[in-house]
Amino acid sequence: MHHWRSRSKPPLQLGELVYYGPLPEHYGIGEVRHIYGPFACVDFHGTGLSSVHQDVIDSRYLIPISEPVRSLL
Repeated sequence: MHHWRSRSKPPLQLGELVYYGPLPEHYGIGEVRHIYGPFACVDFHGTGLSSVHQDVIDSRYLIPISEPVRSLL
């Protein structure tokens, strides 16, 4: 089952900041680089505990970071 916040969101956009719903601390914050149908290539820049740099993830599991939260980053 995917993260509840990802159920009703608009499609992802290139350059959008996102995090991986189930494990945000492991992947960190990433930028959407490419979109391939239901999948997105996200560049996490090694920001999480697992030091993931890029991964292709089903967009259902990606949560966009809202504008108010982006201003805090």
